[in-house]
Amino acid sequence: MMIDMVEILLVEDNPHDEELALHALRRYNLANSIEVVRDGAEALDFIFCRGKYAHRQIEEAPKIILLDLKLPKVDGLEVLKKLKADERTKKIPVVVLTSSNQEADIIESYRLGVNSYIVKPVDFEQFTETVRQLGLYWLLLNELPK
Repeated sequence: MMIDMVEILLVEDNPHDEELALHALRRYNLANSIEVVRDGAEALDFIFCRGKYAHRQIEEAPKIILLDLKLPKVDGLEVLKKLKADERTKKIPVVVLTSSNQEADIIESYRLGVNSYIVKPVDFEQFTETVRQLGLYWLLLNELPK
């Protein structure tokens, strides 16, 4: 039986937002294993076990992916599109956690199969609480298919 080693894949290019998210997840003991990637190309390499992640098995998928949209190299919408188009990865829950509240981004994210779309709060306490609630729901309450 495979054990999911990575519970959360955080795809975030902003060091400040990365630090806030990691702080909240660790403060509330919501995940034992968090992998951070900083651009869309690295996210795809991690998810599809390529490049420096070739040692991984695709079956060892994260329990959830927190995905920023505005990423270098490959944007978040393209990551989402490729993830949801592949039978091996399309069931992985993806939460877009982004600063974009543009209606076009929201519509396209849902069209591509995102599970949830959240605009990052600017305030530290609100951001921390948002990440805490995300972790509680997606890691402790939500049931995933086997």
